[in-house]
Amino acid sequence: MQELEWGHPRLTKLTVVEDLRERKRLMLSGTDAVVALPGGCGTLEELFETITLKRLAVYLKPIILVNTRRFFDPCTQLLAHCVEERFMNPKHLDMWTIVESPDDVLQAISASREWTEEARQFAAVSAGS
Repeated sequence: MQELEWGHPRLTKLTVVEDLRERKRLMLSGTDAVVALPGGCGTLEELFETITLKRLAVYLKPIILVNTRRFFDPCTQLLAHCVEERFMNPKHLDMWTIVESPDDVLQAISASREWTEEARQFAAVSAGS
């Protein structure tokens, strides 16, 4: 991305990494939360990876979806469908918080329920569930 000059010229700090895997690892380490704004396939890929890591209790911080103009409605409907089809546990629907505006993000982070490593106990949905 740096070679394509996608770095904003007025950034106070720009960290250039070798690849996307390293970028995502750095993005998640040391964060207080992940905030997803409407975006394209890269945004969705990063969001789903973060949700997956939270499902496995590897990432425990809040995930906030800024649902401007109901952008994330199809995404959250798909995740609810995963629960209906028993590919996810209903508890997994608590892994993210949806807000309507960027102004609501800080409050949503503060109000987010704690996600603990105990979540590993329901990371898999058993045939008997």
